[in-house]
Amino acid sequence: MRHFLKETDFTREEVAAVFATAASLKQGRGRFTPVPLDRQSWGLLFFKKSTRTRVSFQVGVHELGGQPVMLSADEMQLSRGESVADSARVLSRYLHGMVIRCYSHETLEDFVKHGTMPVVNALSDFLHPCQLYTDFFTLAERWCEGDTSKMGSCLRGRKIAFLGDTACNVANSFVLGCAHMGIELALSGPKGFEPGPEILAQLKKDGLKPTYTFTSDPVEAVRGADMVTTDVWVSMGMEAEKAERLRIMQPYQVNAALMKHAKPSAYFMHCLPAHPGEEVSLEVLEGPQSIVFDQAENRLHVQKAILSHLIGAR
Repeated sequence: MRHFLKETDFTREEVAAVFATAASLKQGRGRFTPVPLDRQSWGLLFFKKSTRTRVSFQVGVHELGGQPVMLSADEMQLSRGESVADSARVLSRYLHGMVIRCYSHETLEDFVKHGTMPVVNALSDFLHPCQLYTDFFTLAERWCEGDTSKMGSCLRGRKIAFLGDTACNVANSFVLGCAHMGIELALSGPKGFEPGPEILAQLKKDGLKPTYTFTSDPVEAVRGADMVTTDVWVSMGMEAEKAERLRIMQPYQVNAALMKHAKPSAYFMHCLPAHPGEEVSLEVLEGPQSIVFDQAENRLHVQKAILSHLIGAR
């Protein structure tokens, strides 16, 4: 039984295979219809609101021949105290797999522990691996110049700069994913936002050496970068901290002046939704270096590839 809870659940070779599958699915969408999920029912369980994740997984399961079963935690007995363990046991009797977007990463681990079906992490407070794979695939499309056989290797040695809240789940995914794929990562945010003990422990558990540096100087982080990225400064559940976060994060806004320190060929990425004027200026978000909507589209293709490989492994 294979699951996809973190970036290192697939080997480097498997990551390259996932990317090649995603490229094939993207190119052939509407012209051929592989159905690895034929007559399967997959639960999409959401504890958090979602646009891209929900729609891309719902469409993806359907296009792979399966039936997406939309589940809201607020409308289930989970909201009235039923345990995750019991829910996992019951849902495993009905479903062929689960895609879960939740608050606590422990929820995913409990579904894996007590269920008997593949589980995919569609976002937790710790990691966002589907987004990370999508970001890398979107870059590989450009850097590998269409050669799917190089989609794993052409990422190595590149430099990515991540600015702002460098202790969030997306930043954690970059820390883990860049170490896994051999990519240099420059993190820049206020002091106190360095990668935390949980992600450092995960690196050690996976036998990986960190490939990141942390600095409070955004110019230093961005200098010579092949790609610059960021995330919202105020995530869901942090609204009480909004005023303070906006104040301390302001020096780390990705704007035109900062992008000049990256390579002229550098791309800007953001997992969306973005807040123009906060973590990124409107000029950069809508500018020629921005590939955020290609990135958003690729969630569909990469997630279909992830599901296909999980079923193939099974």
